[in-house]
Amino acid sequence: MSRLDQARARRLRSAAVLGLIASLAGSGCTGIDADTDTSAAVRRVAAAKASPLPTVPPAQPPPRLTRAKVDAAVDRLDGVVRDAMRRTGVPGVAVGVVHDDEVLYLKGFGARKAGAEGRVGPDTVFQIASVSKPVASTVVAAAVGEKTVGWDDPVVEHSPGFALKDPWVTRHVTLADLFSHRSGLPDHAGDLLEDLGYDRSYILERLRHEPLTPFRASYAYTNFGPTEAAVAVARAAGTSWEKLSADKLYRPLGMDSTSSSFADYEKAANKAVTHVRQGDTWQAEFVRDADAQSPAGGASSTVRDMTKWLRLQLGNGKFEGRQVVDADALDATHLPHIVSGPPHAPAGRTGFYGLGWNVGYDDEGRLRLSHSGAFAMGAATSVTLLPSENLGIVVLTNGEPVGVPEAIAATFLDTAQTGGPTLDWLTFIGPIVQQAAAGERSDTDYTKPPPRPAPARADGAYTGTYANDFYGPMTVSAQGDDLIMQLGPRKQRFTLRHYDGDTFSYRTTGENAVGLSGVTFGGFGSGSAGRAGTVRVENLDTTGLGTFDRE
Repeated sequence: MSRLDQARARRLRSAAVLGLIASLAGSGCTGIDADTDTSAAVRRVAAAKASPLPTVPPAQPPPRLTRAKVDAAVDRLDGVVRDAMRRTGVPGVAVGVVHDDEVLYLKGFGARKAGAEGRVGPDTVFQIASVSKPVASTVVAAAVGEKTVGWDDPVVEHSPGFALKDPWVTRHVTLADLFSHRSGLPDHAGDLLEDLGYDRSYILERLRHEPLTPFRASYAYTNFGPTEAAVAVARAAGTSWEKLSADKLYRPLGMDSTSSSFADYEKAANKAVTHVRQGDTWQAEFVRDADAQSPAGGASSTVRDMTKWLRLQLGNGKFEGRQVVDADALDATHLPHIVSGPPHAPAGRTGFYGLGWNVGYDDEGRLRLSHSGAFAMGAATSVTLLPSENLGIVVLTNGEPVGVPEAIAATFLDTAQTGGPTLDWLTFIGPIVQQAAAGERSDTDYTKPPPRPAPARADGAYTGTYANDFYGPMTVSAQGDDLIMQLGPRKQRFTLRHYDGDTFSYRTTGENAVGLSGVTFGGFGSGSAGRAGTVRVENLDTTGLGTFDRE
């Protein structure tokens, strides 16, 4: 698979997992293919650009759902949740429903940790993964309403050291551009650095190395784009992102169990731990510390707290009679800012991304806001709003993404509108989510060596230290009969297994793990002392940054 194809595959993966609810509402879910020559494209877009932020929200039809219809759907939720858990084995689920500023449903099911005591309840703390994004855009909207920042502010006004690869884009990219994934950064830019253990400041500084697609004309989902924007807002407010979130949103709404710091989740007594599926069982195998991308994926909360946030969203920034977030600043987050999924058929519907939200329109012309969150290391969440109906649902789970939160939400909304599900949503959604969440695999099956593999050279041809401006140093050393590759600030160790000639394989780890991937040495010097001059790490090279040079 070429680097461009791999980058496109990553875009498909993120859109399918995290834009799924919008897709089911009739919006597409794939990214836009675009060339990589940015300079001319940037200037063409700039010359003819419309206002980056739409100013008039689309008109919404009058409400069509009666309270009786919503209540009937709520009455069936227990069975919907239990059925999804029975069919998948997901250990724990919590669900909240809000309608007309009233919490109609608030319940937990199952275990906080498989095989252990402790049941999930309304006050169990879950990691909410990428549902953090619309929560974060709410925090920024509060700052925008107070004139601390503006959505159209260039990021460099508040983060002078920030840079992207193109200097023109660096000067013009705004907070809104980064929150809507239209900056030109490639899909999931910086995530592999996080897997290697680098912290937030290191990752944000390295974004300047990432190749760019056309500015404001291409969509690619990222975590560290919104993170940079959020950190810039916090800097403008003279505080940290974690404190800004608490000051502007969590405390005013009484979201006492919500935090943007992993340490708070970790010390919570009533928390749901993450689980992955191993065959027919679910195991609490991994701990996911997402502090590096806290605004984009590192928040934790309960369904009780999240229903307060739903009420704020559906109440145009008001909560219990108080205007907590400026209505106009919040409205901006609900508007389409970029096409995230063009239609693939004449009757297809376009998908959009707003500011931290998937934005779609259903068959009745109603605005539908949604977002999913997914940790391959063990969490899956979703939120869906129908603002014109004053209706919202949030679903939190402590299992890897298998479609459960999306299916519960889709079944509930379907039932409210039609009297019953028109589709077995879990059967439909589950395989899509699982396939997308698995990510792209190497074209080479490293579990099956070629019939006649070429021999490797002596270990000394490969050992040494290699440099890379993006990923930092790599060392390769011989330890016993093994070659060991070490990467990252904590010098993570990866055993290299010979595959063919100068190509080895290693097992990837972390949130973006894709099984076995290749490591190929090249640039050998002449003579008996010939040593590799370069190393290309396949899994790190999806945007062309994965080659290391011998020091």
